[in-house]
Amino acid sequence: MSAVLATSSGPARKAIVLLGTGVVGSALLRLLQTPAAHGLYLVGAANSRRQHADAAGLAPAHVRERLAAECGERDDDALLATLDASGASRRVIVDATACSREASQHARWLHAGYHVVTANKASAGGELHSWRALQAAGAGDRYGDAATVGAGLPVLSTLRRLRQCGDSLLTLEGVFSGSLSWLFNQYDGKQAFSALLHEARRQGYTEPDPRSDLSGEDVARKLLIIARTAGFALGHDEVEIESVVPASLQGVSTEEFLQRAAELDAPLAERHVRAAARGCVLRYLARLNQRGRARVGLVEVPRDHPSARLTGTDNQFALTTTRYHAQPLVIQGPGAGPEITAQALLGDVLYA
Repeated sequence: MSAVLATSSGPARKAIVLLGTGVVGSALLRLLQTPAAHGLYLVGAANSRRQHADAAGLAPAHVRERLAAECGERDDDALLATLDASGASRRVIVDATACSREASQHARWLHAGYHVVTANKASAGGELHSWRALQAAGAGDRYGDAATVGAGLPVLSTLRRLRQCGDSLLTLEGVFSGSLSWLFNQYDGKQAFSALLHEARRQGYTEPDPRSDLSGEDVARKLLIIARTAGFALGHDEVEIESVVPASLQGVSTEEFLQRAAELDAPLAERHVRAAARGCVLRYLARLNQRGRARVGLVEVPRDHPSARLTGTDNQFALTTTRYHAQPLVIQGPGAGPEITAQALLGDVLYA
């Protein structure tokens, strides 16, 4: 792909720098090769160690190949200088990483006038001061966060619309993790949980280190993002988090954890048996009540519970509000997968 630099008389366009070329970033690169991305110009891309940039535009199809060949170290200032040199009327930084270092820069980038589009939850779903810094930086329409919750399901946009109409969130319950949804939808006690975990990782449903999902931290971040969007000023320390990772596996390397994943099997099998004896199934739920009490963890639910009827990687968000009071407003759909997450990123870029 080649790009023609914008002129004062030329059409408005958007230039993009992509941070992260893993599974989600790679899926976005594929989308940037489709007609849906017409008018978008990729001028920089970086992984954790290397970067490739050209203010005249990059060919998305060759970015990963070029990154493998580049020897230069990461230099955010150089990437942003390339973005500025593009002459674009909209300059967009896309954070497709899960890196707290990148997330810590979101507010600074907003202050500098860039649009930020992200799947990275570490800022908006981190400590409360990070959320407040984003708001102080004027996040608003310049912060695209649809991919942070539900892989692009219209949860945050719905909450914002309800608040604009004077509605208020009262309670929230649901399954917020596509990987944990898939795991516990599949888990029936007949197959070892660790075998399902390895399969989920092979299919790209989990993070490279599955403990990001199994610890509950990822779900807690999503709950915080939703709660804060709804007006609850919750800190991370106010969320009760239940991890399904034994203490003996929490401090080891990813490789060792994967080798010892069978240590998850006995405790979860015992909980499954107890739940089944009561006619229930296990689901990893996030809950927020009207008093702002928040919890994420593994619970037993009856077989007629809405979350018990989920399939695949479905997420489910049941919102009870002052107007959706007799019955909650339910948003449900696939909540994991690089393609749909990348689509959410692309959608936010298009509307930046």
